[in-house]
Amino acid sequence: MIYNFDEIINRRTSDSIKWNLFDEDVIPLWVADMDFVSPKSVIDILADRVQHGVFGYGLPPRELTETICKRLLDLYNWKVELEEVVYLPGVVVGFNNVIHALTGPDQKVLIQTPVYNPFLYAAKNAKAICTDVPLIKDEKNHYFIDFDEFESKVDKQTALFLFCNPHNPVGRVYTVEELSRISEIYLKHNIPICSDEIHCDLIFHGHQHVPIASLGPEIAKNSITLMSPSKTFNIAGLGSSFAIVQNPRYRKLLERAQQGLVSHVNILGSQAALAAYTEGSDWLKQLMQYLTKNRDFLENYVNENFPGVKISKIEGTYLAWLDFNALNLPENPYDFFLKKAKVALTDGEIFGSGGKGFVRLNFGCQKSVLLDALDRMNVALSEL
Repeated sequence: MIYNFDEIINRRTSDSIKWNLFDEDVIPLWVADMDFVSPKSVIDILADRVQHGVFGYGLPPRELTETICKRLLDLYNWKVELEEVVYLPGVVVGFNNVIHALTGPDQKVLIQTPVYNPFLYAAKNAKAICTDVPLIKDEKNHYFIDFDEFESKVDKQTALFLFCNPHNPVGRVYTVEELSRISEIYLKHNIPICSDEIHCDLIFHGHQHVPIASLGPEIAKNSITLMSPSKTFNIAGLGSSFAIVQNPRYRKLLERAQQGLVSHVNILGSQAALAAYTEGSDWLKQLMQYLTKNRDFLENYVNENFPGVKISKIEGTYLAWLDFNALNLPENPYDFFLKKAKVALTDGEIFGSGGKGFVRLNFGCQKSVLLDALDRMNVALSEL
């Protein structure tokens, strides 16, 4: 089946937070939510399930768990047993659950900023302490880990490293060498890693996602990996995610921390995940071709029309990280473009240290929408 990703879908009538948070004259390129119709297999399985007419309590089907394990083996040569898959209603729920389970009051959770903003508050939710290890960048805004600084922040209070790969918002897909150095540090200090890998399927040519837990049995037992079909197949509203927990002790601690707080994945979310993973590969292939064209168009447009603006190299995700600091705008770029261009981006400051003067732009949309937004931004900048 050939999918038409250029088709404009009216999302204002669908209770979409992305399209209804701002006035109707605003183009929303902010929240990580694509504007494309999901795979036909997902739509068909949901329609069939709705026709059944009964929506009682359910459990994720064994077939879904088997599919996830096979997928991890096929993609990453990572062997995962059925009992090591733990279902969750969301990845944010997942890493909050992990922090509640594996840390105590006044223990430290390390994060790397700028980073997806729920990372900044998750430790505090469990009365733990958030410790920031900022990423470093070169003159082209390509981001790296300062491993000396990274290890210097590890002390006796450090109880967990909360990792983001592929990285939101800077677009990095970390290499095996980088992942190996991270794992060496945390094995040396006997500190677990919780790795948010929700964008793992959205990888551009020339790069390869490697789950940190797949590097070997020792790091696997010291890691909890969070994944989901939600970003990949545009089914975030169905709330279907999972953790790979190969350490039996960690699984027991997670289950204990979930009691009365964390709900099961709903039956529609489970069915959608199954259809996406078993029959969505063609759709995903076509999606990545479309996103690649959008990414390349965006990078060229910025380089040609926004002098002084830097765009980070986008290795994965459908999110661009734009640096407007050199322009000395009269206000932060989020407010400037919302007011002057009627384009809603994500304010870089919400991603923690290193985000001032930046915005995140979601290019998971029709090219015509992306072009309209960029043209509006260009006009606003030309009127300075």
